[in-house]
Amino acid sequence: MDSIDKALLNVIQKGFPLEPRPYEALGQKLSISESDAIARLKDLRDARIVRQISAIFDTRALGYQSTLVAAKVRFEHLSAAAQVINKHPGVSHNYERDNDFNLWFTIAVPPDTDLERSVEVLGDQAGATSIRILPTLQLFKIGVTLDIEGTEKVTGKSDPEYTQSNREGATTPFTAEDEHLVRLMQEDLAAVPLPYDPAARELGVSTEELLKRTADLKERGYLRRFAAILYHRKAGFKANCMVVWQIPEDRQVEAGQRMGRFSAVSHCYLRPVYEDWPYSLFTMIHGRSRQDCDEVVEAISAEVSPEGLAKIYSVREFKKTRVRYFSPEFEDWDRRNLTLAAQTAGISA
Repeated sequence: MDSIDKALLNVIQKGFPLEPRPYEALGQKLSISESDAIARLKDLRDARIVRQISAIFDTRALGYQSTLVAAKVRFEHLSAAAQVINKHPGVSHNYERDNDFNLWFTIAVPPDTDLERSVEVLGDQAGATSIRILPTLQLFKIGVTLDIEGTEKVTGKSDPEYTQSNREGATTPFTAEDEHLVRLMQEDLAAVPLPYDPAARELGVSTEELLKRTADLKERGYLRRFAAILYHRKAGFKANCMVVWQIPEDRQVEAGQRMGRFSAVSHCYLRPVYEDWPYSLFTMIHGRSRQDCDEVVEAISAEVSPEGLAKIYSVREFKKTRVRYFSPEFEDWDRRNLTLAAQTAGISA
């Protein structure tokens, strides 16, 4: 990557232009032509540095239930277990991590689905010996923006762009027209001069109206941002560390807010604790190396004074994708798995 590629990646992670000719707008910002912007992004996709460019929605604001899940699986069955879990359409992330709980995944399900039962069935199918459901109790930060140009300090800070207050802003009714728009805008954006036009035709409106409605979804709290998602390792960020923190209850909110201000922290949540899991605050830290991640952990520790912490690094990535909202795949999975599990339980009883 040259300097223009790196600047381009920094820009499109923060926000991709919601304009009829977005690549032209990018070109103007970077002093390159529209065709050069398109060609560079095509090359970055082919090199598996850019994963996807699309709308990124707030799962819970859309009415979906979601949670992080930690599972213990015997090592010799780990790959097979991961493949079973990956078949669920709401599983967007699935990693092996270096902890006794060695398989970690996120799952989202539509409003009328029993989330806990879905996790229970997945755990049974995967042969998990122990499983912990860790939903978000409070969101302090969500949003990955990697400093590809390398101009920021590893321990640099910035105000989070998306927090609990953004999610709670989604109070206006979500309509059938909104659902249709979500279905269209969650798709990967084509590398052509007028990439929004097909979605506008499908919706039966002008491109300008399509983009206005998309911006309105953001104002109403349903859309987090329209941006690029990168393959972290290919982009140079080879270390991915989930750090869990043991913080007294009376200091958890303040500590979470402090953690969320570190630029290297992409996600920061308050989650429930268990007898065998005393860690209430979760942060995801991305670095070019483990040393970078360790430096951020030390800086956070100096500010929040935890009673304990654990650094849990990714070992293998089994799945990383975007949830496809309002997809018939959810009903198909429920019919094949939840219904079958219920029937089997009835027969056993």
